[in-house]
Amino acid sequence: MTINIRKCSREDLKILQELSIVTFNDTFKDQNSPENMKAYLESAFNAKQLEQELSNTSSQFFFVYFHHEVAGYLKVNTDDAQSEEMGDDSLEIERIYIKSNFQRHGLGKHLLCKAIEIALECNKKKIWLGVWEKNEKAIAFYKKMGFVQTGAHSFYMGDEEQTDFIMAKTLI
Repeated sequence: MTINIRKCSREDLKILQELSIVTFNDTFKDQNSPENMKAYLESAFNAKQLEQELSNTSSQFFFVYFHHEVAGYLKVNTDDAQSEEMGDDSLEIERIYIKSNFQRHGLGKHLLCKAIEIALECNKKKIWLGVWEKNEKAIAFYKKMGFVQTGAHSFYMGDEEQTDFIMAKTLI
């Protein structure tokens, strides 16, 4: 089993965009209206938006490869790139997605370990993320990996307000 992780650059924009749309759509299309999915995908993953995110020095993207094929990705944020005020000692995992046909191979765990490695290199004391309250599979995974729910915040899918649980893990 060959698993590799590589940091993304601006040259990866098109692949990142396609991967973002496919994985987000696969994960959430069955529980959301087509109109709200379309609105979210167009605003969150348009080329201009992703280019801004790739250019932000406080954000990093990584692809995970399974047998030399892009299987998923990770986005982490520090400092003012975090989507919530969590302080300078925190690292946010904003996105962690695996293509459906590559799930159940431990790739999410590899990306999570990469996020922890980055956090420790940056002397962060905790990592955190937001996960949709209805995404039971992801919540179970994060709990298994040592995360605990510490709060909640609103997430908008098109015009629908949803609740994301805030989950965190102390590192130091």
